Amino acid sequence: MLATILMPDGTLLLIDDEGSLRQLLTRVLELEGYTVLPAPTAQQGLELLRDHAAEILVVLSDVKLPDGHGLSLLPRYKAVGPLVEVILMTAFGTIADGVQAMKSGAFDYLTKGDSDDQLVVVVERAAEKARLQRRVAELEKQLAPQFTFDSMIGHSAPLTQAKALALRVAPTDSTVLLEGPTGSGKELFAQAIHAASPRRTKPFVAVNCSAFPKDLLESELLGYRKGAFTGALTDKRGLLEEANGGTLFLDEIGELPLELQAKLLRVLETQSFTKIGDTKPVTVNVRIVAATNRHLRQEAEAGHFRPDLYYRLAVFTVAVPPLNARREDIEPLATHFLHFYAAKLRKRLRGMEVDFLRQLTHYNWRGNVRELKNVLERAVILAEGEWLSPDNLPVEFAQQLAPASGPSTAHERTLRSMECQHIRSVLQEAHGNKTEAARILGVALTTLYRKIQEYEL
Repeated sequence: MLATILMPDGTLLLIDDEGSLRQLLTRVLELEGYTVLPAPTAQQGLELLRDHAAEILVVLSDVKLPDGHGLSLLPRYKAVGPLVEVILMTAFGTIADGVQAMKSGAFDYLTKGDSDDQLVVVVERAAEKARLQRRVAELEKQLAPQFTFDSMIGHSAPLTQAKALALRVAPTDSTVLLEGPTGSGKELFAQAIHAASPRRTKPFVAVNCSAFPKDLLESELLGYRKGAFTGALTDKRGLLEEANGGTLFLDEIGELPLELQAKLLRVLETQSFTKIGDTKPVTVNVRIVAATNRHLRQEAEAGHFRPDLYYRLAVFTVAVPPLNARREDIEPLATHFLHFYAAKLRKRLRGMEVDFLRQLTHYNWRGNVRELKNVLERAVILAEGEWLSPDNLPVEFAQQLAPASGPSTAHERTLRSMECQHIRSVLQEAHGNKTEAARILGVALTTLYRKIQEYEL
């Protein structure tokens, strides 16, 4: 009766109540370059697993041990070492036991008496999988801080309110709809919601619905069976399967074709779907976080978006504020991007000149945080001294400045100029929703459209 544990440095822990078998396996494994540590019982093996949980990769356990049964020991191994792989062995294997073992999370189920070569190969495969899981877990641990709510830069009231709402819904499995203009950071919010949820150790899969043609988007989301269409040479897992257990982020959800909206609604309601070219449904456990720069309620009322899908997506809505609504965050954001690109481009920069920062804070950021990031990258590239100056800004930058709080020029005081700036500001406040903007302005929607065309907004 035996149990073997593989450590990443080549050390094996062999638990075997039969001295002769313990000696034989020790010899076989030592010839493969491993250092073998013997132990006589499962209990001592579990104690060693507790002591070396950070190192142990694989547990190879006989189904019948003097102080425990392999299938009952399996969850105990997993509880002590969540990242270990478990291989079960038995001298009297049955198909039913093997199926049960695999369903319970075993890496493999072997019959004792098979060749030593097969044993070594299976152990090494399990060890390699465990090593990969360790590397992935470590990378996720390193990357996780940049996707948290605490890592979001800025302390403005609109941002703080949006973060508080998102943080409340994050621990649940509820569907979330993020509304906000392009470049405002909706994907960052989606990543932070995932990182603050119980699904944080599972995949976060993002897809931009506007980046794929209709037919290709369907195959990307659902996957397909071999031979489903010309060019389908093998089976393909869709993004829904890739995100199983985790979060699927659907950016620009308003661009989703109507036919595909019906299939997404089924996924939300039943957690199942059918691949292209298949007849059997696939069951998944996926949380959906969607984002849009449109006003989906209006789109649904106009027949451009399924109302039933809208209400299913909008279980919990978070409005991600545009940068113009959180101007006090511009300076810390710009400082962050300055340091980031200065380090990346190996430039010594001490900061920003006062006039450079003034122009940043008074600019109409129609591209939001994404545009600010691009402007800072360009400025760092052009910088020749230790300070970023207005000369490092794009040529057209000053022409698009929002009115400063100080004295206005004659051009800025014209009624036409002020009306243009006010309409632009209200449109940004309404996230591009023209009906809402017209309501705020107190004008007819047709009047607003005429003004937008007149001012080329």
